[in-house]
Amino acid sequence: MSTLNHFSNMSSSRSLNVSPEGPKLTARQQQIFELIQRAIARTGSPPTRAEIANELGFKSANAAEEHLQALARKGVIELVSGTSRGIRLRAGDMRSLNESRLHQFSLPLQSLAQLVLPLVGRVAAGSPILAQEHIEQSYTFEASMFQKQPDYLLKVRGMSMRNIGIMDGDLLAVKQAKEAKNGQIVVARLGDEVTVKRFRRTNDLIELLPENPDFKTIVVEPGEPFELEGLAVGLIRNTMLM
Repeated sequence: MSTLNHFSNMSSSRSLNVSPEGPKLTARQQQIFELIQRAIARTGSPPTRAEIANELGFKSANAAEEHLQALARKGVIELVSGTSRGIRLRAGDMRSLNESRLHQFSLPLQSLAQLVLPLVGRVAAGSPILAQEHIEQSYTFEASMFQKQPDYLLKVRGMSMRNIGIMDGDLLAVKQAKEAKNGQIVVARLGDEVTVKRFRRTNDLIELLPENPDFKTIVVEPGEPFELEGLAVGLIRNTMLM
């Protein structure tokens, strides 16, 4: 997934100041707010509490949580329970961030390579995942958004991967692959169903692990229909396309 390994790599992304008529933030709160914006602009996902604590030198994630709660009370962000990346910007701030990104995309720089990715919708049994009848539309992104170049986008359906920040309606950037290592997030086809799960192979079995305790592990036994369609290499939050 598009997780945040180094916040320092995001220093070139634009940040939005809270509007003058909005709530007044302390210097530390403004710092955290801008960090959240840079993370979303770079990866499509907000940071975890632990990542915020590590970047800002807090002794524990609890300190980051206290500042996030203060930002939520001031109405600057919304906190979503049950997920480590459950931080959302206000709709107005999200739109401004998207407009900033679109402005960057329009700059006439040769280094700003554009990537056109097809969005895959419902997949028919027995058909290649990139068959024309499965393509709903295409989106254009800055190629540097992804560490590995994806081949297509897949709309996430359901909340089975909620705890790693993959939400219903998000667009998963996928690189086609037929092999995966244990622990990687994959797109797999099981008969008529395409699913996003964490991959694990144990002896003769394949396990597809959810990231939500409300969902059960899918166990694929020898002879059962299974096909690996690709590896997740990025995530586009659904609010970024509004």
